[in-house]
Amino acid sequence: MKLKSIDVEKVARAIEADAGEALPGLRKSLSQAKRGQLAVARKRGRPAGTTKTDAKEPVKLRLDPDVLEALRATGPGWQTRVNDTLRANLILAGKLDQQ
Repeated sequence: MKLKSIDVEKVARAIEADAGEALPGLRKSLSQAKRGQLAVARKRGRPAGTTKTDAKEPVKLRLDPDVLEALRATGPGWQTRVNDTLRANLILAGKLDQQ
């Protein structure tokens, strides 16, 4: 059956009879489908291809309470500053190439 030849009202009544209740927006959706305006449902999460290949990885790190408190006290962005500090330390120690 081609969508362009469907009787929107007849199909809507059949679907609602099967569901046992009126479905808001059903007729509008069927009409759009009939006109070829099919909506594709979005999947959860980030759209494909929007993450960087060198994206940061989440890790679980155990820190002393006083160290964590001091880091958080520096305000928003403290995790990025920790990353920058670790990077600088590794560069100085010769364990990481400077980027």
